[in-house]
Amino acid sequence: MDDFRTLRQLVVGWLLLLVALIPMNAQNGNVLGQVIRLPKSKGNIYQLLGLVTERSGYLFIYDSKIIDNEQTTSIKGGDYTIQEAIYAITGNKNLAIRAIENHLLLYMPESLSAPKSVSVTPDSIQTYFSIEGSLQDQYTHEPIAFGSVGIGEAAIGTITNQNGEFRLKLPDSLRLSKVRFSHIGYLPQEIDSRELIDKHTVLSLEPKVISIQEVIVRLTNPKRLLQEMLDKRRSNYSQHPIYLTTFYREGVERKKGLVGLTEAVFKVYKASYHSNALADQVKLLKMRRISNEQEKDTLITKMKSGIYSCLVLDLMKQLPEFLDPSPDSPYTYAHTDITVVDDRLANVISFEQRKSINEPLYRGQIYIDMENNALLRVDFEVNPQYIEQAAGMFVERKSRNLRITPQKVAYTVSYKQWNGTYYINHIRGDLHFKIKKRRQLFNTNILHTWFEMVTCKIDTANVNRFSRIESLPTRTVFSDTHFNYDEGFWGDFNVILPEDKLNEAISRITSKIEETNY
Repeated sequence: MDDFRTLRQLVVGWLLLLVALIPMNAQNGNVLGQVIRLPKSKGNIYQLLGLVTERSGYLFIYDSKIIDNEQTTSIKGGDYTIQEAIYAITGNKNLAIRAIENHLLLYMPESLSAPKSVSVTPDSIQTYFSIEGSLQDQYTHEPIAFGSVGIGEAAIGTITNQNGEFRLKLPDSLRLSKVRFSHIGYLPQEIDSRELIDKHTVLSLEPKVISIQEVIVRLTNPKRLLQEMLDKRRSNYSQHPIYLTTFYREGVERKKGLVGLTEAVFKVYKASYHSNALADQVKLLKMRRISNEQEKDTLITKMKSGIYSCLVLDLMKQLPEFLDPSPDSPYTYAHTDITVVDDRLANVISFEQRKSINEPLYRGQIYIDMENNALLRVDFEVNPQYIEQAAGMFVERKSRNLRITPQKVAYTVSYKQWNGTYYINHIRGDLHFKIKKRRQLFNTNILHTWFEMVTCKIDTANVNRFSRIESLPTRTVFSDTHFNYDEGFWGDFNVILPEDKLNEAISRITSKIEETNY
C-alpha cells in the first residue's frame, strides 16, 4: 500500500501572577484557615498531600529537595485547618505557605527571596534561567510522559521524558511569563515561571472527565471528521516556511543494555504544508554520541534514516493512507472517545485495516480538535497480527546467518498550536525486534531501536533555505562514535531529559566525549 511504502523508511531506518504574588496576608489567612476533615491515614507525603488536594481543591508546588515525596508518614483522623494538615503531614512547621490562585506554594523562607528585577542587557548578551521538575497524575501519582511544558506566547518549550521529568531553559525576558503544563486527557496548569526557579518542582495534572453536559450527544461519522480535518489543512497549518529548533535523540539497546545513543540539536527548515517532506532541510547545530564497544563487537546494529523518518512523520505534510477517508480506503474507522487537549475538546477516531486485507498495515487512534478540526495527535502501530511479515520493510541489511523478526513497531506524532497555527511538536518511533542466529535453538537477542524529535522553538521571521553545505543528509546512519552525557554541554538549548534507565545505562559505559559544534 502507498501508506506503508511511504512510512517504511522510518527505520532502515511550555497572567503575569504579580497580583497573586504580592504578599496577601488576608488571602493566605483565609485559605490556610479553611477547615477540612481528613481520615486516619498512613502513606508517603505525596499521597497524604493528595488527600488535602481532594478535600480543599488546592494543588501543591514545592521543591522535592525540601520535601521528600517518598517519606512515610501518618496522620490522625479529624478536622484540620489546611495549614495544620500540611504541618502534620510534612512534619515541618518551619515551612512557609503561599496561596497563588488554586496552588499552595510550600517553601523554606530563606529559600525564596523577593522576586528579582528583570535587568535589561544588550541584545548580544542573552542570559537564561532554568526551571525543572516532574509531572504526575493527581490521583495515581504515575509520571506523565511526553507532557508539554512551555511558554505559549514565545513558542518555546519542551516535553517531559518517560519518567515525567523536565527541564526548560528560558531567556530572562520571560521571567514574568506563565509556564503551561499540559497533556492529552488532563486539565492544563499555568504557573508563574518565577515560582519554579531554583527548585525541583513536583506538579500534578488532574484528569479531565468529559461530562454529558459538555457535549452534544450525536452520531458522529468518523470519515466525515477526517475529511473536515483535511479540508482545514490550509487554515490550520503554516502556509509559509518556518524555522524549528529541535532536539533529536536516537538509540539502540538490547537486553544486555545500551548499544548506542546519539543526541543532537537541529535547526529545521520546514517548508509550507502544501509541500511534502522532501522540501524540508535539517542543519546540525550541536551533537554528541556514545557507543558500547563490548556490545558493538558482538552484533553491529545501526539506525538509518531516523532524521528522515521525523520529517516524513509530519503527517500533515506527508499524508498517510490512513488519513484518507476515500471509499476505497483499506481502513475502517470508528468514533471511540472524546477527550481534552489543552482545555479543548477533541474527537478520538480509532482505525484498523479491513478484515479482508492480510498484509501488514496500521492501526491506531487519531485526535481531532472538535471546534477547528485540526489534527492534534496520532498514535499508531503496525498491525500486530501481521507484524512478522514486515521484516523487509524495516531491515535494510543483515547477515545471512541472522533472522530478524519485528515484534512491535509504534509511532506517536503530535502538533501544538501557536498564534492560531499548528506546528509539529513531538515525534517518536519505537521498533522492537527479535534477532536469532540461524541453526541455533537458543541465544535470542531482543533489540529495541527508537528515535524522537521535539520542537523547542518556532521562528517565522527571515526564513530562508539552507545552502547545500549547511544541509545535513537525512537518510544516512547518524550514530557511530562515543560520548558521556554532560548536562552542561547543551548550554542554553532545550532538550528532553534522559530517563532514569537511560542515565543508568550511560553511567555503566566507559566512553570518550565527542562534541560537535557548527
